[in-house]
Amino acid sequence: MPRTLLRLAAPIALLAGCAIATPLAAQERPGADPARSLSPYFVVDKAEPGVDALPLKATRVDVKASGVIADVRVTQVYRNEGSTPLEARYVFPASTRAAVYAMRMRIGERVVDAEIRERRAARREYESAKREGKNASLLEQQRPNVFSMAIANVMPGDEIAVDLSYTESLVPTDGTYRFVFPTVVGPRYNGAAGRESHQAEGWIAQPTLRSGEPARHAVELKVEVNAPLPVLSMASPSHRLIVDGLGSRTAKAALPAAAEHANRDFVLEYRLAGREIASGVLVHEGRDENFFLAMIEPPARVPSSAIVPREYVFVLDVSGSMHGFPVETAKALLRGLVANLRPTDTFNIIPFAGGHSMFAPRSVPATRENVDAAVRFINGQRGSGSTELLAALRGALAMPSDQARARSFVVISDGYVTIEKEAMDLVRAGLGQANVFAFGIGSSVNRFLIEGLARAGRGEAFVVLNERDALIEADRFRAYIESPVLTKIDVAFRGFDAYDVDPPQLPDLFAQRPLAISGKFRGPATGAIEVRGTSATGAFFQSVDVAAGRLPAADAKALGVLWARSRIATLGDYQKIAPDSAAQKEITELGLKYRLLTDYTSFIAVDKIVRNPGGAQTGVDHPQPLPEGVSELALGEVPSTPEPEFVSMTLLAGGLAWWLRRRREGGRDGR
Repeated sequence: MPRTLLRLAAPIALLAGCAIATPLAAQERPGADPARSLSPYFVVDKAEPGVDALPLKATRVDVKASGVIADVRVTQVYRNEGSTPLEARYVFPASTRAAVYAMRMRIGERVVDAEIRERRAARREYESAKREGKNASLLEQQRPNVFSMAIANVMPGDEIAVDLSYTESLVPTDGTYRFVFPTVVGPRYNGAAGRESHQAEGWIAQPTLRSGEPARHAVELKVEVNAPLPVLSMASPSHRLIVDGLGSRTAKAALPAAAEHANRDFVLEYRLAGREIASGVLVHEGRDENFFLAMIEPPARVPSSAIVPREYVFVLDVSGSMHGFPVETAKALLRGLVANLRPTDTFNIIPFAGGHSMFAPRSVPATRENVDAAVRFINGQRGSGSTELLAALRGALAMPSDQARARSFVVISDGYVTIEKEAMDLVRAGLGQANVFAFGIGSSVNRFLIEGLARAGRGEAFVVLNERDALIEADRFRAYIESPVLTKIDVAFRGFDAYDVDPPQLPDLFAQRPLAISGKFRGPATGAIEVRGTSATGAFFQSVDVAAGRLPAADAKALGVLWARSRIATLGDYQKIAPDSAAQKEITELGLKYRLLTDYTSFIAVDKIVRNPGGAQTGVDHPQPLPEGVSELALGEVPSTPEPEFVSMTLLAGGLAWWLRRRREGGRDGR
């Protein structure tokens, strides 16, 4: 969209990445259809008289990391500075690994601990309390990494704080522990009704601030790391921190409260002195159930002596949300990836937005001429248009393959779509013997999609925060793919009565990180856990004595919820499941039993006091800032690559263009 038109479009709600302007948000149009466009829109910076349109004032995060477990408390402070009762609604991101196990609502001196309920029952209880004029808060999961909060009957002058508690595991990769706290949900492309990219979910229609506008709430974060060895280093590639205690076993990092922190993921990386993590078993022996978490060190990475020829198919997102910094970073990454190919490899590039094209009709050898031509092809890409990921993946998976080559698909995207599980199912069904590697590009990527594609494709996920890291990640990718650390992994238990082990089957290990195996056990914590596999140097075997290898158990009580969260992820995070299926019922039962937030269970807190008789109130959706580096084209009307009905013509034109280019560059044939 021309910049002048964008400036004039403030009162318009714009469909994310589509060339269609959509109506104003429902609360801005009396009597509007609540099932509006279901797409993000630019918030109109105005409010009715007496209405506080920005009730979320602050988010405070306290993290305590001990060993391989982090316990996190997130406090959201809501305050009504207007003269009208409010229902405050807020969509916010979460870690893909978060096991949310508690919620507490505080109104002044009053404290209400939330209960876990089946999702529909929790929603009914919330709506009833809302009508009755009671303070109530409802926490729902929209995606494993997207939550929504609703707080009813926030009276003028009220300050309501909601505390969320969750735990997650921190398994080091290449010796580095990494804690990620997302702060913003990027605008999700949601297609048009009737298209396969569309999801009829109301949370997607979140209000978004204009480019350059800071968040309307402050974010503050504190981290304390208690380690068995001195903390050697602690830094953030995303934010400037105040760090204290390096060289000791307790180190702290602080991010002072500021609105400017709320437009990108917070990433903390730290390393320990000496050997970062030893093989061992963390055990929790409870009254009704016993849990374990085994950490088994993989073999060291060594250069492969026999690297088989490979085919690489790069699927590159060039949609509107990738415009500017993200697509330039993606291009730098792709240039590095292509430049690292061996002459015996073949490759192809599939850029996609509303439609998709190809660098060549079929994969070509990684000769200097073809690599140079690919670099020019990459440099010509621009970020604009919608994000029809499924069609691009389908086209890539359907490409004829050379059975003599190991095939890898490499998806490069910010992940701003709503059809994550559909994409994962598509990859899982059409992958064959190939692998999928996914690169998330940007400051606040949709890690659920990026990690899920890699998981479904038996590959590895990478996140590139900035252009400086692009070449570093390209080098890491080359090392990973040339020599997997461990393949054909099998786990056995000798004299240790383990059951309900998760994951039930371990995929090939590409990264240098411990194998994490969790489960339950009966009887005493004795016997051994044995791991077999194939490394670059041959057969691998390691046995861990459960009794002798017990790790410090300061946070072992978290093992139950971590196991349940891992089991829920295996059942439903990375695939579509049918309504009322056995998997849905098991997830619901796990959520209720272990008090966990899931797709089918929610936290509900209701105060008994009626404070707003009649329940009349104004609904307010707190706006999100645009993620750092994401332009307004993520929500604007822009020229798009051809829509799917024109893809066949696009592919034909792309093939002809490649043939002509090869002829101009001296190629003897058009293959």
